[in-house]
Order: sequence, then structure tokens, then C-alpha cells
Amino acid sequence: MPPVALVTGASKGIGAACAVALAREGYDVGLTYAHDRAGVDEAAAEVARAGARAHVRQAEARDWDDAAAVVEEVEQALGPLDALVANAGITRDGPAVRMTGDAWRAPIDVNLTGTMAVVRAALRGMMRRRAGSIVTISSVVGVQGNAGQANYAASKAGLVGLARSLAREFASRNITVNVVSPGPVDTEMLGALGDERRDTIAAAVPLGRVARPDEIAAAVRFLASDEAAFITGTVLPVDGGLGMGPW
Repeated sequence: MPPVALVTGASKGIGAACAVALAREGYDVGLTYAHDRAGVDEAAAEVARAGARAHVRQAEARDWDDAAAVVEEVEQALGPLDALVANAGITRDGPAVRMTGDAWRAPIDVNLTGTMAVVRAALRGMMRRRAGSIVTISSVVGVQGNAGQANYAASKAGLVGLARSLAREFASRNITVNVVSPGPVDTEMLGALGDERRDTIAAAVPLGRVARPDEIAAAVRFLASDEAAFITGTVLPVDGGLGMGPW
């Protein structure tokens, strides 16, 4: 049987690229989406063209019961999970002094709590099988911060502490937990900022450009693979050098 991966937030951008990259590596892939059914169906079609099976499921990222149901459904359809890519995420940007409670909670609930919910569900089977790879998607913003994104930055920084705690807790069960930390990526989210803002962001990157989603997916694919079996608790920046410190 081929290995099985679940990618959350797989309707576009990084998530869709991860699903396709894993399929090309030989994984059957479960894909979740929140709203964009057309986008996730397109990603699932790419998975099928890679010769892999796909299982699509709408999911509410912040719902713990739904996260458990997603994992159960994907495992029934495709087989036991070998890898989980917790990618689902949102932004609710705005100045801190005008940020409402709802605007604060939304990224925390989806990006951080939602990640914990699906990771918790996946861990149950991985513990029994004493094997598994978990990759969460953080952001350079979680390290550097960014004006107008206090909520998003906090949620992404929290993923580092979460992943490293889980890496320590489950290392004895041969389960690895790692973080990929992208810089700016050529997605709809970045495109919505407009060409001028996008060019300014790209100019701040030492490599002078933004990443393609498949470049982030390549790092995820590696961390999910057997080649990375001795890597756990790491944060892998894929940011063109943007997150480099002064030293």
C-alpha cells in the first residue's frame, strides 16, 4: 500500500502545492478545504494525474470534533496516516489598537487551535503504529512580527512552541514534528495587496523575489519523508533569507 498524507487547507497556494508534491512522491492524499470547493477539486485532479488517490473533505479547522472526523474519514478511504501537513490558516489584519476580540481570536482559533485539533486526531493512530511525520506551516512573521498582524504573528509563533513540545513528547513513539516557516509566497493572499506592495515586499527579501508555492512544498515533502527521519523539533525557514538575524 502507498503511504498516506493529509493536507489541511489544500484548496490553493501552499496547501494545494503540498498535496501535489506528496502525490508525486507516491502518497495517496487527503485534502481539506473550508470554502473553495473548485480550488480543492483542481488540486485533487492534479493528485490523480500524479497517479495517486485523493479524498476531498470540507472541514472546519477550529472544530475539534470535526478534525477527528476528518482524520477518521481519510483513514477509512485511503489507509492509516503516515504524514500530516497542518496548513490551514487565515489572516485578519488590522491595527492592534482597533483590533476587536473576534479579529484577534479568528487566526488564533484557526491557525493555532485548529492545528492542535487535527494534530491531536492524527497522533492517536500514529502512536499505535509508532510512526508518523507531522509538519506545520508557520511564517517568518511569527519570528519577526509585522505591523498590523499581531494576531496572525502570535498564532504562527505559537506553532513553534506547539511543534517543539509535541516533538519532545512523541519522539519515543518515532513520530517527528517539524515546522516550515515561509517568507512571502506568490499566492492569492499576497496578490491581494497589489503590485506596488508586492514589489516592496519582494525587494526586502535578500534573494530579491517571493517564493513559489512549490518551493515551500518541496521543504514540506522532505520533512515528511523517510530521509528526514532523524529531524524533529526543527523550524526550517524557506524565506529567501528574510528571517536572517543580525549575526
